[in-house]
Amino acid sequence: MNPQFIFKEEILLSIVAIVLMMVVIFFVKNAIKKFSFVKAIDANRRKIIIVLSFTVIYIVFGAILAAVWGVDFNKLSIFISSILAVLGVAFVAQWSLLSNLTASVILFFNHPVRIGSRIRILDKDFDLTGEVKDITGFYFFIETDKGEMITFPNSLIMQKGIEILGNKKE
Repeated sequence: MNPQFIFKEEILLSIVAIVLMMVVIFFVKNAIKKFSFVKAIDANRRKIIIVLSFTVIYIVFGAILAAVWGVDFNKLSIFISSILAVLGVAFVAQWSLLSNLTASVILFFNHPVRIGSRIRILDKDFDLTGEVKDITGFYFFIETDKGEMITFPNSLIMQKGIEILGNKKE
């Protein structure tokens, strides 16, 4: 058999997968941009969601390429579980990081609070009223009426009741 045609099918399928991945990325990026424009969401928050979406897309298409090239998934799963075990030990609070990232996505798509909103966090121990200054992948920043800058993990914001006192006029 001619050596130049040994991996012809794998190369063709890889090219198709890469083109498909680029098309999916294009549509996902445009959909997120349109959604963030309609909901008046800050560009920094949009970037976080785009990066998280791209990470998921790359992992899915990486698995597709691995299947195309005939990677033994038993050996690959052992390798990935070893890497995840090392990361799990390195990031002792791995579940906390993931919950904050997940809460960030939920805040982006489904929560009415926006940067510039004036809110009150309903907590029996503290009376926190102020303006939302920033919402990142992990933290929610509020400047209180007393001028204090308070940060909350996004996962904690999802657990608290929030009264929206007013939204920033754009």
